[in-house]
Amino acid sequence: MDKVRAKKHLGQHFLNDENIAQKIADSLTLEGYQNVLEIGPGMGVLTKYLLDKPITTFVIEIDTDSVTYLQNHYPKLDGKIISKDFLKYNLSEVLGAEPFAIIGNFPYNISTQIVFKTLELRHQIPEFSGMFQKEVAERICEKKGTKAYGILSVLTQAFYEAEYLFTVSEHVFTPPPKVKSGVLRLKRKENFQLPCDEKLFFTVVKTAFNQRRKTLRNSLKTYQLSDNLKEDSIFDLRPEQLSVEQFIELTQKIAADGV
Repeated sequence: MDKVRAKKHLGQHFLNDENIAQKIADSLTLEGYQNVLEIGPGMGVLTKYLLDKPITTFVIEIDTDSVTYLQNHYPKLDGKIISKDFLKYNLSEVLGAEPFAIIGNFPYNISTQIVFKTLELRHQIPEFSGMFQKEVAERICEKKGTKAYGILSVLTQAFYEAEYLFTVSEHVFTPPPKVKSGVLRLKRKENFQLPCDEKLFFTVVKTAFNQRRKTLRNSLKTYQLSDNLKEDSIFDLRPEQLSVEQFIELTQKIAADGV
């Protein structure tokens, strides 16, 4: 098989610019881990640069045509191709409890789900680098006070330092997508344990942003907060006005109120 045809239902857009592939591979700092997992390698444009690095590269690919292509063209991947759906696969079957980085040119249709799974596995993933639809990459890295700032921004930045690296034109893909792409890097914070109930933190953030036009006093009504707590000035704010630290503080206050 000389080439893999991009499949629309898998959201495939194959990168064909070697310089950009190398820049993405080089965005990893290689600090704190020996293993790297590439999601959706396709025909290996990024993979080949990862294989040159002093790390162990695994790839996970749902497309059987791509798996066959990789097996035929990258003998160094022997035994390291996981022919599974990243979102459904238990990675401990291959990686055990070892730390690993994630990298990839992510299919746009599952990119936010990839981030949420990374957050679930944050104890194992010290670094994450890859390409998203530009507006999604910007949203993940956005700071408070804008319309783009939301659930993805707060939950990611609670545990990782998020950095938008560079923008990629739609013309360097086959087939070209209709939008520009953005590459970002996430580096896990040195202390990534939150000083609050982490499960409650996730639900507070999601509940607040699900009615983002309302003040927290109204959007968090389901928590049946005491009248005393509702007088706190933080409840006069809308969710996009709160920093990650303020969401942590809010979670602490709700927990202390008896939720």
